[in-house]
Amino acid sequence: MPKIFTCVDRLSNIFKAPNKKSEVVSQILFGEEFFVKKTNNQFYKGCSTFDKYSGFVLKKNFKKISAEKKYRITIKKASLFSGPNLLKKTKKELLFNSQVCIQEERNNFIKIGKFWIKKNSIKKINNSSNNFLEKIKYFSKTRYLWGGNSIKGIDCSGLVQELLKSINKKCPRDSKDQLAFFKKSVSLSGIKKGDLLFWKGHVAIALNKQSLVHAYGPKKRVIVMPIKKTIKTLLETKNLKILSIKRPL
Repeated sequence: MPKIFTCVDRLSNIFKAPNKKSEVVSQILFGEEFFVKKTNNQFYKGCSTFDKYSGFVLKKNFKKISAEKKYRITIKKASLFSGPNLLKKTKKELLFNSQVCIQEERNNFIKIGKFWIKKNSIKKINNSSNNFLEKIKYFSKTRYLWGGNSIKGIDCSGLVQELLKSINKKCPRDSKDQLAFFKKSVSLSGIKKGDLLFWKGHVAIALNKQSLVHAYGPKKRVIVMPIKKTIKTLLETKNLKILSIKRPL
């Protein structure tokens, strides 16, 4: 019988095959869930419950937990404490967009498992907002990582997905699926903040009419670039023409 397991590690890879040397196709953050269909030695085969992305995850990073995740980490990194006291800070941390549930509250701290975090580092997951670029600063100069979904490493479509996730909006994991998922097309002359620019295998986010931000492989990091320069560079270096510009919200 398929079962839902929760990620109990800070970050867990989703592998293409049941091998730690296999390609990493996506990642799951602490508190996010994985729908297990089969067991394969030290791996579970299944998919993320958030976006139905399929692959293999290490069993050791997942546990059967019934508690409902009602809160999301809204700061870049949330330090873990061994007790509800600033003097009890550990070297462990949870990353932006990780999910938690409150077990206990004390001294402006909340307990999650055997650790505590500051209460002001979380918000309810059902928070309503349309400003999905509010936290883009957290990803400034984040290293480019194929299949990455966190501030420790991210790719172009992962960046789009994590930013939308932060305001509780779902979208597919890969850029080709995002291109099909978002229906409203806009022209280059009508582009505005938050619009998504698509090429074959790549996506970027408009910051305004002149600039965009993207996790850019050749620069090995998340970077801000002029829109016109990016369009020209991708055409000249990769022979990639812009396919479409979509408005996600």
